Amino acid sequence: MARHRGTFKPEHSEPYEISRSQIEKFTQCPACFWMNRVKGIKFPGMPGFLLNSATDTLLKKDFDVYRKMQQPHPFMVSHGLEHLVPFEHEDFELWTKALQLGYRTYHKASDLIIGGGLDDVWHNRENNELHIVDYKSTAGKRNQELTALESINLDGHYKNAYKRQMDIYQWIMRQNNFKVSNIGYFVYVNGDQHFSDGMLLGNTDNANMRFDVQLIEYEGNDSWVEDKILQIKDCLYQDECPDHSRTGFGPKGDKQCEYSKLFESMRDHQIVF
Repeated sequence: MARHRGTFKPEHSEPYEISRSQIEKFTQCPACFWMNRVKGIKFPGMPGFLLNSATDTLLKKDFDVYRKMQQPHPFMVSHGLEHLVPFEHEDFELWTKALQLGYRTYHKASDLIIGGGLDDVWHNRENNELHIVDYKSTAGKRNQELTALESINLDGHYKNAYKRQMDIYQWIMRQNNFKVSNIGYFVYVNGDQHFSDGMLLGNTDNANMRFDVQLIEYEGNDSWVEDKILQIKDCLYQDECPDHSRTGFGPKGDKQCEYSKLFESMRDHQIVF
């Protein structure tokens, strides 16, 4: 039977598929989520961040070498995590494919399938716990002394989405009966645009970009996830569009939904298509 995805169809017998990114969109603005999932309204998409995807791919290649050997990567050892190894599972490659819903679980209470593409999982051989790992890329500023790149942290409004992402992945793995640690890790690569003299390699058609790498530990909390999924179920069956979010947008998270602002301006000017 055909998978139930895209526009929600209440009469469809198969459970509806909700991705981790769609949960985030609902969290940001239930109205935009409803318009897209229930009414099939297509919003302008963001261009793909291909350089970020490339760093994810390369990092995975790094850890895959040690996944096959079931040994800790030297990066893990250097951060005192020699008791961890990249997790090996026969379906691991499928878990990483976000466009195919990645790693998923069926949530009976909502009759929804929840999934998302994992970046990595590390296995603690001492207590058999799993740690969710997410790769992130940026090109940050210099520190106040102008001597090095500024240290990365998880502060700031937009990085709350990163934390929610980690929480959801921990929840999905627990739903599938894995023993999952609350501690997750972000492997953050920071492109150096300040202290490198360039990137072109001599008279060749090759170039290198230097990255600083940080490992950031995060203590997850997935207690909010189940309630959010049930809210999504209710939203999918609503006949009327929910209200747009009045906050949660902009650098500080204090701005209203950008689309609601557009729609309000159109109404004010009596613009109807």
